[in-house]
Order: sequence, then structure tokens, then C-alpha cells
Amino acid sequence: MRTGMRSHLTFQNHLPGIPITSPFHTSRGLTPMEPRNQTSASPFILLGLSEKLEQETLLFSLFLCMYLAAVVGNLLIILAISGDSYLHTPMYFFLANLSLVDFCLATNTIPKMLVSLQTGSKAISYPCCLTQMYFFHFFGIVDSIIIAVMAYDRFVAICHPLHYATIMSPRLCGLLVGVPWAFSCFISLTHILLMARLVFCGSHEVPHYFCDLTPILRLSCTDTSVSRIFILIVAGMVIATPFVCILASYARILAAVMKVPSAGGRKKAFSTCSSHLSVVALFYGTTIGVYLCPSSVRTAVKEKASAVMYTAVTPMLNPFIYSLRNRDLKGALRKLVNRKITSSS
Repeated sequence: MRTGMRSHLTFQNHLPGIPITSPFHTSRGLTPMEPRNQTSASPFILLGLSEKLEQETLLFSLFLCMYLAAVVGNLLIILAISGDSYLHTPMYFFLANLSLVDFCLATNTIPKMLVSLQTGSKAISYPCCLTQMYFFHFFGIVDSIIIAVMAYDRFVAICHPLHYATIMSPRLCGLLVGVPWAFSCFISLTHILLMARLVFCGSHEVPHYFCDLTPILRLSCTDTSVSRIFILIVAGMVIATPFVCILASYARILAAVMKVPSAGGRKKAFSTCSSHLSVVALFYGTTIGVYLCPSSVRTAVKEKASAVMYTAVTPMLNPFIYSLRNRDLKGALRKLVNRKITSSS
């Protein structure tokens, strides 16, 4: 009789819609029917950007080029700023940190997708999925806050030029960069702890090319209301609030610039801010659409298109946006390349 019951329970655990019990639970003395607080041992399947095999070669080539451009561009920005003492100012300090975050953000998602496209293996284990999710949100939150910090830096430089050196002291600059990293670590860890409570059953296919919160939550067969509420709270803190601060900063900057008597001075001020405004439009235009728009207007295709913008396109374009419009940075990049050529010859 007991043998029959064990067989029935084992068979029942493999029925669709019922979570598969991890072997770690039975080793701790739990029976297969007892509730558990973690997901099954089954890996997730990342379906990627397209399910058509004939498009995979094109996607691989496209994203490989984008990733290489992002890596080379952002590393050159970091090396140029660190190697030129003339650029050791708050504005370029924040730019170097933004380049570092963009490099890490792209590296967290694109290489895994390239490997999947090349090998055809779309599976990702649950621990690896949580790890990728943690670092994606960690670097994404830091990215959002640093962009807002750069807007504040431009506000002080244009609206309070005589007090700029006093206000933007090395201590304040360190805090404006260090606090976002610490805050992001806490928020991202909370996301992961909430995800670890969920149970996943049925399909493990994720209609995305990396592990993001929203697509994974849709696969859970348990209540995800706490995680969804936390996502909205975090989105308000790290997306909506910095975006409003940026708009307020640039409203003050615009008012100050319009008071400049010379056309050359106005042009120089607008040129200084135009690069940063381009980055703001690219980053916040996509993240707001993913995390703050109602779920009724979001689709898997729109989510993937927006994710491509802030994980691949923005990290690739940022170095070009800042270097092409900045004479000092272009000069530092030329010095860096010339030193490398001279040292290798």
C-alpha cells in the first residue's frame, strides 16, 4: 500500500501545472507534497529575439558588432579620461562612471545571447537566471541615477558657475557616485529575494533574450503581487524621480541660458547639454515604456525592442554621442591612440 502511494505521488508531481519538487527538498526530509519556497530544478528557455532560424545569423552579426562597438567605445572613454589630467573634473568623472556602467550592462546580457545564437542552446539555469537578473537591475539602476547626477552637474555649472568648484567638491562627487552603487545593490538584492520565493510550474519558456523580471513573473503559478508592487515602487524611485529631476534641472538651465546676452555663449551652453539630453531621451524613453506603462499596452515584442535599446543601442551610442560633440574628449582620445601607436612601433 505504501509503495503504491509513493508511486502515485511521484507520478502526480510530473503532471502539468504541478511544480516539480527539487531533490534538495527530499534530502532534508520533506515529502513531495509539502509546500516549498523555491523553484524547480528545470532551467528556463530564453526564446530570444526571433524564433526563425534564418534570422539568427543576421542577429548574431548585428549584435556582435554592437557589442564590440560598446566595449571598445566605453573602454576608450574610460582610458582617455583617466589618462588626461585636464579631464579630471566632475563632469568627466561622472562620464567615466557612466561608461563603466554601460560596459557592464551590455556585457551582462549580450554575450549570453550571442552564445545562444551561435550554439542553439537557449537554456539557462535558475541560479544563472537570477544572477543575470540581479546584475541587469543593479547596473540599470546605477545608470539611471548617474544620468540624473550628470544633469545636476550641468545645472550647477551653468546656473552657478562661480560656485561650481565649491559645490561640486571631490567629497560630494564621491557621494553622488558611491550612494547609487550602494542603493542599487540593496534594491537588486531585494528583487532577487522576492523572486526566490516564487514557484514556477508548467512552461519555462521566456519570450525574451535575457532574464528580466516581468517575463519571468508571468511564468509563476504563485501570487506575484508583492513583486509587482515592489517593481512599481522601484520604478518610481529610480526612473520617474530621476527623470523629473532631470526635467527640472534643464528647465532651470534653459531659463539661465536664455539670459546669456551673447549668441556664442548660448550656443556653447546648449552644445554642452545636447549630448546629455540625447542620452536622456534614449534611456528614459525606453525604460519608462517598459516599467511604468500599463501592462495592457505592453507586448512581448515591445518589451524586447525596448530592452534592445537600453542594453545594446544606448551603451553603443553613448561614447559616440559624447566624443563627437566634445572637443576636449576628442583631443584626449587622439592623444591616447597616438600613445598606443608610438609605444607599439
